[in-house]
Amino acid sequence: MSRPLLEIEGLWKTYHAHPVLRGVDLKVDAHEVVCLIGASGSGKSTLLRCVNLLEDVDDGAIVLGGDEITAPGTDPDGVRKKIGMVFQSYNLFPHMSVLDNITLAPVRVHKRGRRDAEERARELLDRFGLADKASEYPDRLSGGQQQRVAIIRAMACDPSLLLLDEVTSALDPELVTEVMGIIRELKEQGMTMILATHEMGFARDIADTVCFLSDGVLLERGPAEQIFSEPREPRTREFLQRVLASRRL
Repeated sequence: MSRPLLEIEGLWKTYHAHPVLRGVDLKVDAHEVVCLIGASGSGKSTLLRCVNLLEDVDDGAIVLGGDEITAPGTDPDGVRKKIGMVFQSYNLFPHMSVLDNITLAPVRVHKRGRRDAEERARELLDRFGLADKASEYPDRLSGGQQQRVAIIRAMACDPSLLLLDEVTSALDPELVTEVMGIIRELKEQGMTMILATHEMGFARDIADTVCFLSDGVLLERGPAEQIFSEPREPRTREFLQRVLASRRL
């Protein structure tokens, strides 16, 4: 049996004496899609930021591809070459064209030739319906298009793991579908992903595994159908009932 691509063991993270993650254990296999659900402040975004080494962990270990990336002396930039991360707020450089946004990391960080980087970028733009936007600047794009460019930018570095942090939260409802479409296509291509999301219907549709976090604890995990149809934990049931009442499931 092959080892999981990502292993999180006993992860703790505290801010100002307040524990935000409390002993989180999680394993993610290659090609698996994991959705993190839970109320705002439950620790979903912090967990993703710890995996990408944007936050120092207080205790526990994170192992990626067999290497402990939380070990002393680990080069965070070297780890981030293997991980793509997409944020809620796009984080595109406004003074750079779409093509330059996408090719910046492959050229400067991964030391690829500009011609090869641009060829890869144009291939991805074409695949995800943005071929005609290569020379545009971010402020000329819709929110949905900007988020799709942000995902393409992460994919241009060919990561082994993609982290998506509430990537539809800043979008108008009519733009959410187009971003979900690109994530669904990445799943079909076998991309390993961890998504923090408030879109319960999407999580139920796309996730292989759903993890419910509450007050920094990974309280329940299981197949999407089981979590949404027969959650075992009372707090999971309570959370999903509130979501259902708000017509978001």
